[in-house]
Amino acid sequence: MSHIQWRKSSYSADAPDNACVELAHAPDASILLRESEEPHTVITTTPAALRALTHAVKAGRFDHLPH
Repeated sequence: MSHIQWRKSSYSADAPDNACVELAHAPDASILLRESEEPHTVITTTPAALRALTHAVKAGRFDHLPH
């Protein structure tokens, strides 16, 4: 995946050791996600699924998950 251009979150600037989530567009229009500390582990999703996850996170639906 060396031809993929990864984008780092603007919120990651203050993260220790530059640990952050990175996103990229795949040639087939899917979205790729990875953790900068584990660059070879990539999750592939659709724009709609990522949008739903983002809305759920912003709405606090994951704030009180059991440990």
